[in-house]
Parts: sequence; structure tokens; C-alpha cells
Amino acid sequence: MSKSALGFVELPSLCNAINTLDIMLKAASVKFETWEKKLGGRLVTIIISGSVSSVTAAVEAATRAFDIKSSLVIAAPHPETLKMIDISRSKLRF
Repeated sequence: MSKSALGFVELPSLCNAINTLDIMLKAASVKFETWEKKLGGRLVTIIISGSVSSVTAAVEAATRAFDIKSSLVIAAPHPETLKMIDISRSKLRF
């Protein structure tokens, strides 16, 4: 998996996370990679990928829409970082 950038957005509720993901996907050409849910869904991290400009635009759109606890854009992520995303994605059941 070769990604130009990864974007992370952490929110305080599952409902807000779902709505935020929708906003990010509509704001820019990004791909939903995976998500992590902690504290019974009271803390959710959404992970997206795409070009640096697209990921940045999507994360900025998310921060304007909701009370984001934390956000991050990583340009040119290291292969070891991508392995962490793959591990997280492997836990999902579609």
C-alpha cells in the first residue's frame, strides 16, 4: 500500500465520527482506511488516506464541523506506520 498521506481525526462520540467521516469523504478525494474505537465508542479515531492536499482539506473540513479532540496529517508515511494501519484494518469485519 503506497499512500501519499494519512489523516487522523479523533472525536468524542461514535455518531459524530460517522458524520465527520461523511463530511471528509465529501470534502475531498480521500479513502477511508480504518477506524479505532476506544472507551466503548466514546473516543473514535478515523483514518483516511490520499494525496497530501486532499487529506489536509478533508481533515480541515472535519475540524470546522465538530469538536475534534485531535487531528493529524502525515505526509509520506513510513512503511512501518502503514503496517499499523494494516493491522487496524485487519480487525474490521465488513
